[in-house]
Amino acid sequence: MTPGETPAAALMRMVNGYQVSQAIHAAAVLRIADHLTAGPLGCEALAAVTGTHPDALYRLLRALAAVGVFHEDADRRFALAPMGHCLRSDAAQPVGPWAVFVGRPYVRRAWDDLLYSVQTGENAFHHVHGMGVWDYRTRHPEEGKLFDGAMQALSHGVGEAVAAAYGFGRFRRIVDIGGGSGALIAQILAANEAAHGVLFDLPYVVAGAGEVLKPAGVAGRCDIVAGSFFEGVPQGGDAYLLKAILHDWDDKPATTILRVCREAMATDGRVLVIERLMAPANEGPDAKFSDLNMLVAPGGRERSREEFAALLRAAGLRLTRVIDTGTRLSIVEAMPDQLPER
Repeated sequence: MTPGETPAAALMRMVNGYQVSQAIHAAAVLRIADHLTAGPLGCEALAAVTGTHPDALYRLLRALAAVGVFHEDADRRFALAPMGHCLRSDAAQPVGPWAVFVGRPYVRRAWDDLLYSVQTGENAFHHVHGMGVWDYRTRHPEEGKLFDGAMQALSHGVGEAVAAAYGFGRFRRIVDIGGGSGALIAQILAANEAAHGVLFDLPYVVAGAGEVLKPAGVAGRCDIVAGSFFEGVPQGGDAYLLKAILHDWDDKPATTILRVCREAMATDGRVLVIERLMAPANEGPDAKFSDLNMLVAPGGRERSREEFAALLRAAGLRLTRVIDTGTRLSIVEAMPDQLPER
């Protein structure tokens, strides 16, 4: 609660939080922050460049100014507040692509059925759409692009932090499993010039990886391989990266992914799971609401250190340490152990 706020007022503010989220989504889709980069503008000018209704746009922006995203002056012009700068397309920590993604109707409809998941333990997204999130995005490539953009934006700063927090210099061959368009492996290879990388993901995902790897100057040291991590991954890696992969899956498929990596890796290799860790009781709301998102959307879960240890053990791996990256994500390091019977 904020100072002086009653419990009822604080709860009401949280109940109405979806209104703020959707207002930010609308501003992000309209790229309002980019239009305000050069300085304050009135709603007539903003409406002209965004194709919106001036009065309705004013009502949107004054509401967002009231919660600190923008700032309204005495002449009803709007400027970027510190949070608003994070909606710019060139922001150091961009939030705009995530705001665009989470406000999409198909995503919101799955959250509308959170109660169904709580009552049944089943996946709300599949219940609403008749298919899983990955099949849906394959069938709707425009939504897949928005999702990939959101994931790439969330990786800003994380790659550098991961590269700085962990000693990748000892690895010759680093395999990024489910690495998307290559943002993470590009940052790690840029910081470790002797290493060679492999970017592995579904064909339609890695199709645009050159646009990320070439500007980073690492395209010549990174192979691009398409495939499914349930069926097999590139062999002989010294390190296998799994960033924000396992939380998309429940324990059985997550164990399969880890086991596939275990069977492919070098005998002295490492698996590096890069994910949130669940906090103790009454702490860590970010990870715990992300866990609800996993329940509702992809059907996975966030995990504690102990849960990761059990998951790794079931795949023939042993948790060796957890490294704090200074971001929302930690590195869970594991090495080969006795491979259990299937």
